[in-house]
Amino acid sequence: QVQLVESGGGLVQPGGSLRLSCAASGFTFSVYRMSWHRQAPGKERELVAGISSGGRRNYVDSVKGRFTISRDNAKNTVYLEMNSLKPEDTAVYYCNVIISTVGYWGQGTQVTVSS
Repeated sequence: QVQLVESGGGLVQPGGSLRLSCAASGFTFSVYRMSWHRQAPGKERELVAGISSGGRRNYVDSVKGRFTISRDNAKNTVYLEMNSLKPEDTAVYYCNVIISTVGYWGQGTQVTVSS
């Protein structure tokens, strides 16, 4: 079965950095687009970044220049490098894959940006 397991969240000061990881299993990781989403308290879940099977990347405007999505197909893992973090980046971050129109989510990892 499809499984996505996020890790790497935590508490960081404004301006700091974190690297999130999402370990995938149960499907052929290399052929699917992977994405990161986030949900802040009281807000809807939003797409943060995506990476295609060929490595094409896209980002929401609010994180461009600060976040980088990457993937390691040998490790079945997708990463989100987050730099220059701001308090408004505080949210639960989720990994996502869509397979045959079905969306799969991990359990999420909490990122808190606060002094």
